[in-house]
Amino acid sequence: DNNQVEYAYMFYNQVCTRQDEFNWDAMDRLLADVASRGHQAVVRFRYTYPGYASAVPDYIKALPGYEARWAQADGRSQPDTEYPDWRCEELQRFHREFHRRFAQRYDRDPRLAFVETGFGHWAEYHVYDGLYIEGQTFPSTAFQKAFLPLMDEWFQDTPWLISIDAADGSYGSPFPGTRSLLDLRFGNFDDSFMCEDWDGYNWECWSFFGNERYRKGPAGGEFSYYSSYDQKHCLDAKGMYGRTFEGLAAKVHMSFIIAADQPGKQSDARLKEASMAMGYRFEVRDFRIKEGESAAVLIANTGVAPIYRDAFVEVAGVRGGLNLRTLMPGDEAWVRIPCKAASSDRPSIACDHLVPGQAIQYQADVR
Repeated sequence: DNNQVEYAYMFYNQVCTRQDEFNWDAMDRLLADVASRGHQAVVRFRYTYPGYASAVPDYIKALPGYEARWAQADGRSQPDTEYPDWRCEELQRFHREFHRRFAQRYDRDPRLAFVETGFGHWAEYHVYDGLYIEGQTFPSTAFQKAFLPLMDEWFQDTPWLISIDAADGSYGSPFPGTRSLLDLRFGNFDDSFMCEDWDGYNWECWSFFGNERYRKGPAGGEFSYYSSYDQKHCLDAKGMYGRTFEGLAAKVHMSFIIAADQPGKQSDARLKEASMAMGYRFEVRDFRIKEGESAAVLIANTGVAPIYRDAFVEVAGVRGGLNLRTLMPGDEAWVRIPCKAASSDRPSIACDHLVPGQAIQYQADVR
């Protein structure tokens, strides 16, 4: 299988149409569908998508004083993009309540891998070539500053990510002015990965959030759509613009990337090769048994990122004490497991956050 996660946009008005009435059927159907293929979901809820009405719940749009704005966006010739009215106190309250209930319901759901969040076009923390009115078509800095710590409070198990564009203060991002927010346990995603000028703006944004950010939260993204050339060549083995995908994936410690157009442009072998260049990769380097008493496993993470979920080496049905999520890229550790091991036993990696059909594999060449 070339992928273990599947990505989906979701809309706030799919879940809520009336105040404090939440129907999660659409989310449950998505998660069930993804899990049926032995995969997990990466989900991003959004309000604004160029060319469409906003996903603000209808009851909020109908409130007295609520003023949606329609404008041109993303190079479109018509004012066919609807922007939320973030001055509306009920929209602000709804946004908080939505994410609280979202986390309450799904934070420990094994079908959910990661959650991406944000504001603006596609929830990517910008309104490039669109209508930006601070505090109106984009939430105020004060609201963002108050909301982000709540994500960290509510999502205890599920890693959450925000766009690298949040490093740019052009849209009222609170990060440049409140560096303490960098202590939150979020990861980052980059929606123009591998673009021609990635070494400029994109890398500056990644660097703003810290080159050790991957220790707190995952790195993800999407291949650049700036040009058809980008989509055609982003996974070329020789790379493009003087960079290879493997090189950049290692540089930002990437765990996943949206590559919806790549199956038509690259072979299955190349897609698998690229997928193996991301995330964790466990290697058992030594395995010893004291018959009937214990086992010892030397395990290493040879990947570019940690696993982000609790996982343990297991022998004869007994888990070792080392949580493999603490095993950073390049680390190795001995794990001793008191158990009634037999010479026929082999180590496995146990994780409670898997859907049926999923298993955590490892490399080994132990004789």
